[in-house]
Amino acid sequence: MPRMLDVSDEVRAEIGDEEADRLLVGDDAPRSYDCTSCRTPGDPENDRTSTVLFVGEETAVLAFAHATCIPSQVVSVSEEQLQGAVRSITGDSPASGAGAPAPAPQNVPGGQAVLGITSGLVLIGGELHPALVVEPTAPIARPGSDGPGDDFLPLLIEQGFIPVTDTSELPTLLGGWSVLLAAGQLHAVLQPGAEGGGQVAWWQAHQALSVTDGWRTAVQKTQRVLIYAAPVGSIGQQPREDLLRDALDKAAAAGKLVAAAMPLAGTPGA
Repeated sequence: MPRMLDVSDEVRAEIGDEEADRLLVGDDAPRSYDCTSCRTPGDPENDRTSTVLFVGEETAVLAFAHATCIPSQVVSVSEEQLQGAVRSITGDSPASGAGAPAPAPQNVPGGQAVLGITSGLVLIGGELHPALVVEPTAPIARPGSDGPGDDFLPLLIEQGFIPVTDTSELPTLLGGWSVLLAAGQLHAVLQPGAEGGGQVAWWQAHQALSVTDGWRTAVQKTQRVLIYAAPVGSIGQQPREDLLRDALDKAAAAGKLVAAAMPLAGTPGA
């Protein structure tokens, strides 16, 4: 039976024609795998399967995913993230509960704050949607400004985020942005690069953020993630998703919430 395996041109360019052809005929492809995105089992003889190449500074790891989750692509990650992905692929990385904050996100360019990210599920129109809630640890000043003001939301609105007045409405898709979920863990939120260049990290985890099985199941279904952002002190660390939703509602009512929907990295926008 022919294998339903896809090796994209960019993956082929990295691994070489010989290795790509060996994969396609089944010599080096696994008989089964855990999808690097949703972490559920896959079979390249029965499921359309993508080859996903994670490339670090010194090493590269080839993984496999359902083609319905992510297309075949090359994903550039830090060496630390790559090792984390390897641990996750081999089952050595523990998952955390819903609403777990991302550890040690990177510094905001031009500021002294860091962006905290909390994952959770948001019920909209009777359907659960995977969401990330972004809140800085301190006010965000506009680059080049030395004032005490907080320009976090205005800066995001300039990027295309929409102010939220009603959390029961689905945020619109933001073109050029995406969310990188690899090996079943959250690695980065990507934004368009300068002058039409490739995507760059707007937020990047120093250590990949584990999400719940329910969150992965929801993102596999919707193929997009809802991103909510609020100024420092608006949301806080909420231990339960119902409390997180209440905090989002209060921030929206106070005019302190913006949002956007983003596809998974590598998938086409709507």
